[in-house]
Amino acid sequence: MRKNKLKQIFKEGKAAINGWLEIPSSFSAEVMSHQGWDSLTIDMQHGAIDHSNVLQIFQAISTTDVVPMARLNWNEPGQIMKVLDAGAYGIICPMVSNREQAEKFVQACLYPPKGHRSFGPTRGFMYGGSDYVDNANDEILKLAMIETKGALKELDKIMSTPGIDGVYIGPADLSLAIGEKPGFDKPEGHPTYEQLVNILKHAKKHNLVAGIHNATPEYAKKMIDLGFQIVTVGSDRIFMSDGAKSIVSKLKNKN
Repeated sequence: MRKNKLKQIFKEGKAAINGWLEIPSSFSAEVMSHQGWDSLTIDMQHGAIDHSNVLQIFQAISTTDVVPMARLNWNEPGQIMKVLDAGAYGIICPMVSNREQAEKFVQACLYPPKGHRSFGPTRGFMYGGSDYVDNANDEILKLAMIETKGALKELDKIMSTPGIDGVYIGPADLSLAIGEKPGFDKPEGHPTYEQLVNILKHAKKHNLVAGIHNATPEYAKKMIDLGFQIVTVGSDRIFMSDGAKSIVSKLKNKN
């Protein structure tokens, strides 16, 4: 089976630079995949991407060696299995608040006897290889999002779930969960910053990978130095919007 490059990056003690896809276009995904990201995650929760786009986007990413991942819209076994069958090598599951939900997520990702994933890797064989089913349990990256008030009370229980590979922080929802305004790149001393440090500390205790979404590369570098091994900056939609706005603004101001 094709090896998951992210797991090798983590094994070497390095951080993976993850790109984020919100636009339901295989062409924009292909453009993004040629920019040097270690992985690209399609956002099925808040992006404009639904399952009808998933296969074409994964095919576009496959023009490179970038690792294809997906952030689900919910902890739903049917969606998890369909996305994995389409070729996802990593799954980010939102709103995981307790051990039971973490187990439900992980088991949907794993073939028996460790889980209850159904056999039928439609594209998995083509992308992963003929021995996909024999090795998928070990290669697929499973990340639970820690972003709710309930999760903060259950960190050790969630992170000790058998089969889980890591956690991923959604700073905006995490901020809302503790009564703060949603946003990214919170400074040291901010309640959200203190919580993300706490989550990272627990992840390290359980030998799990920790990831986080960031607004700027400068903050992402700070998170890497702190110990995060997956950092995401912006998204394809944001890059297009910011780039276009910058050009138009410069031209209009010039006149």
